[in-house]
Amino acid sequence: MTPAEEAARHWRGRIVRLLRDRENQVLEIAVPEGRAALRLHRQGYQSPEAIRSELWWCSELARAGLPVPTALPTADGRLLVRLEDGRHASAIAWMEGEALGEANLPFARAMPEVLLIYESLGALLSRLHRETDALTLPEGFTRPRWDRDGLVGEAPFWGRFWDHPAASPDQRATLIRARDALRERLTGDMGLIHADVLRENVLVNGAAVSLIDFDDSGFGFRLYDLGTALVQTVHHPAHAAIRDALMAGYGTKDVAMVEAFTVARTLASVGWTMPRLAPGDPIHQSHLARAVTCAERLAD
Repeated sequence: MTPAEEAARHWRGRIVRLLRDRENQVLEIAVPEGRAALRLHRQGYQSPEAIRSELWWCSELARAGLPVPTALPTADGRLLVRLEDGRHASAIAWMEGEALGEANLPFARAMPEVLLIYESLGALLSRLHRETDALTLPEGFTRPRWDRDGLVGEAPFWGRFWDHPAASPDQRATLIRARDALRERLTGDMGLIHADVLRENVLVNGAAVSLIDFDDSGFGFRLYDLGTALVQTVHHPAHAAIRDALMAGYGTKDVAMVEAFTVARTLASVGWTMPRLAPGDPIHQSHLARAVTCAERLAD
C-alpha cells in the first residue's frame, strides 16, 4: 500500500488522480461526500501544530462565507493523521473552478477578462484580511512569519537567498543590495496572510474567484499577498495594468510598496529553490534572473 492509499483510507476515500507534487503531494480522492483534495505534507516544512492552525483558519474563513477550502475530518473525527512513513496527511473540501493560469505560460483568457479577475482577486484578499481580523485565534495557533525578518532578515523563512550557490558574484551583490534596501523600506499593516497567491492557487468559476493552497500562510505584511499575486507577471507586457486592477480591488494606491513586496517575493523564491530542486534544475537560473532584474528596478 502506498502512503497516498494509506492516507485515503482514513477518509474512506479512493484515489482518483495526482494533482500536484511540489511542496506537498496533492491528490484528488473520491469520498462518501463527493470529491476532496488529499494532502500529504512535506516532512520538515510545517509542524503538525502549524498544519492544524492552517486548517482551523481556513475552516473559519469558509464558515464566514469566503470561497476557501474547509478541512474534512476523518471517519474518527481527526483533521490530521500521521502516516507510517512519518508524513502527515489532511483532506480539504473540493473547490470548483479552473486555475487562473500557470507560471511561464500565457493567460488562456483575453486581457480584459484577466484584469477583471485580478480586480476580483484584490477584493477577495481585502475581505480575507478583514474577516481574519475579526477572529480570535485559539491557544496554540502557530504559523510562519512573513515579516521583515521572515523575508529579508538574517535567516529568512525560505532561506538565505543571497547565498544561492548558483548565483554569480554580480548577482549575489545585487541580491544583497536589494535585501538591504527592503530592510529599510518594507512596512505596513500586518496580520495573517495567504502568502502564496500564485495563478495556480486562484480558481475561476464563471465570475467567481476562490483561493486554495494555504500551506505557506502565516503572519506577515498584508501587501505581501499582493506581491505574491504579481510575481508571475513581472515580465508580462500588461504587468502595470494587472497590478493596478489588483490594487483597485484591494483598495490601496501604494504602488511603490506593492512593487517592493513583489521584489521581496522574487528574492524569497530564490531561497525556496535551494533545498527543493536538483542542482541542475533550470528554475534556479530563471528565478535568479527574475530576482536580479526586479532588484535592479528597485534601485532605479
